[in-house]
Amino acid sequence: MQIGYKLASEAFGPQELIRQAVRAEQAGFDFVEMSDHYHPWLEVQGHSCFTWSALAAVAAKTSTLGLATGVTCPSVRYHPAIIAQAAATMALISDGRFTLGVGAGERLNEHVVGQGFPSVRGRHERLREALEIIRLLWQGGYQSYEGRHLQLEDARVWDLPETPPVIAVAASGRSSAATAAELGDGLFATEPKSSIVAHYREAGGRGPRYAEVPLAWAPDEEQAVRAAKETSRWAVTGWKVMSELPNPVNFDAATVWVEDQHIRRQFSVGPDPEPHLAKARAYVEAGYDHIVLQNAGPDPDGFLDFCAGGFLDRVRQLG
Repeated sequence: MQIGYKLASEAFGPQELIRQAVRAEQAGFDFVEMSDHYHPWLEVQGHSCFTWSALAAVAAKTSTLGLATGVTCPSVRYHPAIIAQAAATMALISDGRFTLGVGAGERLNEHVVGQGFPSVRGRHERLREALEIIRLLWQGGYQSYEGRHLQLEDARVWDLPETPPVIAVAASGRSSAATAAELGDGLFATEPKSSIVAHYREAGGRGPRYAEVPLAWAPDEEQAVRAAKETSRWAVTGWKVMSELPNPVNFDAATVWVEDQHIRRQFSVGPDPEPHLAKARAYVEAGYDHIVLQNAGPDPDGFLDFCAGGFLDRVRQLG
């Protein structure tokens, strides 16, 4: 069992994210995972730095902390050749501490390059082709690829690590879990569904299984609920909404109906470790072994102190 800390690139500027990562290593976390966005979910969040630059700085300022993208879409805003090169470089400068988390993307971030955003089927087809291109380039030498959606012409990644980074593929059902097993090295999910892990294993997947645990730590429950409602109410809309809306203003409009009860249903809240442990336990029992604590509370330092004070040890005991 490994425990990760979510670096929310939509909620904090790059310097603060780097500072939090250093503190996470000191608190005893095994790795950090950073979202890779062009836009924040909500206007109030107010940030969205370039994840790859921030992770490179984290690699330079830490020594044992694992690093992961959570997750990158390598097929619209980025071409997979660029991600193959970026991930190889991150693996080298982090001395092998980097995991490439990938997924099919959200319109929020991918529409910005003016190529539109594919249908669900189309984006999953593109993800498969992107993974094939990344794997091809990591073999070394000059490579070309002619896919239905993506092409590669006579390209080579010159700086390659001896061991390629682990690729963890985001999945939500049977088809995407099969892609994770076939073309990835691990699984990435956001729901405590044992069926996703079962589909992954049935398809031959044997790698690490990452999952994000939504919680909101604060000195009292009401403060935690207020903070999560203000900055993270987008999380209650569900993936069909989260993947389709184009801009923060649309998420603002789509979440005006969110009430405290919806936040309490989605997040464990407050200072008591027991609800947070119960939330994490659901993911462990579903079969995930890389648990990412995603704190929507208002005080990152208070949460990190809470984790260092014994909470991380209790989460590890769940595994």
